Amino acid sequence: MTASVLILTVLLAAGVWMYNRLVRDRNQVLAAWSDIDVQLKRRHDLVPSLVDTVKAYAGYEKATLTAVTELRTRSDEARHLPEKAAIEEAMDRAVQRLVVVAESYPELKADQNFRQLQEELTEVEDHIQYARRFYNGAVRLFNTRIQSFPHNLLARPLGFQPAEYFAITENQQREAPSAALD
Repeated sequence: MTASVLILTVLLAAGVWMYNRLVRDRNQVLAAWSDIDVQLKRRHDLVPSLVDTVKAYAGYEKATLTAVTELRTRSDEARHLPEKAAIEEAMDRAVQRLVVVAESYPELKADQNFRQLQEELTEVEDHIQYARRFYNGAVRLFNTRIQSFPHNLLARPLGFQPAEYFAITENQQREAPSAALD
């Protein structure tokens, strides 16, 4: 009887330990997503100022300005990660295209406000890339854990589901920003 109680205690302790690791990993994924969300919000907060600054110099570039504004709204409304990731990639390209368009306006490039916005945008983009890498690392660890023995014995019955990567399609990575307007 003592051996069976000891085995049961060890199994219970191992189960609690594995469950707590799964919960910790899932919470790490959620925290990493929150970090991405904060950085996306920072970028979204810069977009109206950037659009207004460019509009003052390049008012007829309406297609580019409208695209950036519409993508910002769509991203705010997106509820699922793959949809949000796709919109954010389009937003990244549109903002890059907006900056490329601005290169055609020497007086805009010389504008102190535009230069400051461009620097802030570069900083935010760097933070987004870091947050995205951290998030995808947390997702990789979590997904590996819930699919690996012995954690998978608890993960499936307790409803732990694989998290989605914040992925970029290869074609999007290879596209260079273009000044061509739609």
